[in-house]
Amino acid sequence: MFNNIGVPGLILILFLVLIIFGPKKLPEIGRAFGQTLKEFKKSTNELTKDITEEVAEVKDEIKKL
Repeated sequence: MFNNIGVPGLILILFLVLIIFGPKKLPEIGRAFGQTLKEFKKSTNELTKDITEEVAEVKDEIKKL
């Protein structure tokens, strides 16, 4: 999705964000975005762990048969 943006596109996006929100709001927005990504990564890891455990249990059940 973001493969074709490139450096000039990122600079333009950051410039627009700076104009829209102003320099005082940027740290708050960045912090909120970072926390959101952290929570998303945590949830994804937990889901992956749960699925892996379920697959291992099914494999163990199959081996018992």
